[in-house]
Amino acid sequence: MKSITINRILIVLAIFVLILLFRILHLDHYLTLSYLKASRAQLVQLYVERTTFVIGGYMLLYIVATALSLPGAVILTLAGGALFGLITGTVVISFASTIGATLACLVSRFLLRDWVQGRFGEKLERINKGMEEEGGWYLFTLRLIPVFPFFVINLAMGLTRIKISTYYWVSQLGMLPATIVYVNAGKELGKLETLAGILSPSLIVSFVLLGLFPVTVKKIVGRIRKQEGL
Repeated sequence: MKSITINRILIVLAIFVLILLFRILHLDHYLTLSYLKASRAQLVQLYVERTTFVIGGYMLLYIVATALSLPGAVILTLAGGALFGLITGTVVISFASTIGATLACLVSRFLLRDWVQGRFGEKLERINKGMEEEGGWYLFTLRLIPVFPFFVINLAMGLTRIKISTYYWVSQLGMLPATIVYVNAGKELGKLETLAGILSPSLIVSFVLLGLFPVTVKKIVGRIRKQEGL
């Protein structure tokens, strides 16, 4: 028991140090749209020359940022679309985001239970009630419809009794449609060279999809629930 407590303390300290370094070194600067646009040419060249290295480094960054609930997931997703394209970007981001989300869930469950409970108590009540009534289907709905922020779901689910294996595959499936939409938007944004490109049909369609996706999915899920009597 004592060794377990010490291990938890060490892990918490390690997480704290990582977050502190993120702030001190201003690494959030690299998770901005302006930086990504300015560095796009160099990143593309590096990707062409060292494809495996770039994909591996990108996935590691995405997983760490998500596991530590750091800001920048949307920017990273758009960057992945701009850099890797739709198919590769979707595959890479789907696995990276799900692995990171699962790690965040584990951190919440075994290390930050009291903090998460105190910080998101009101949201937790709604999520816990939904999990009790609908189980994995509720998590699937949360992943499809962004009622709560991505990182809040990760942390909140750590306080439920859901199996980690179930949490992983439900999250992977539930986040996939939104991942495709965001990666596609990033792909089109990556092609933007001039202000005139903002009015390109493909880019406009991508951002329309971003806006309509949550509403459309909400209506579809509502109909499915009504038919199944949930």
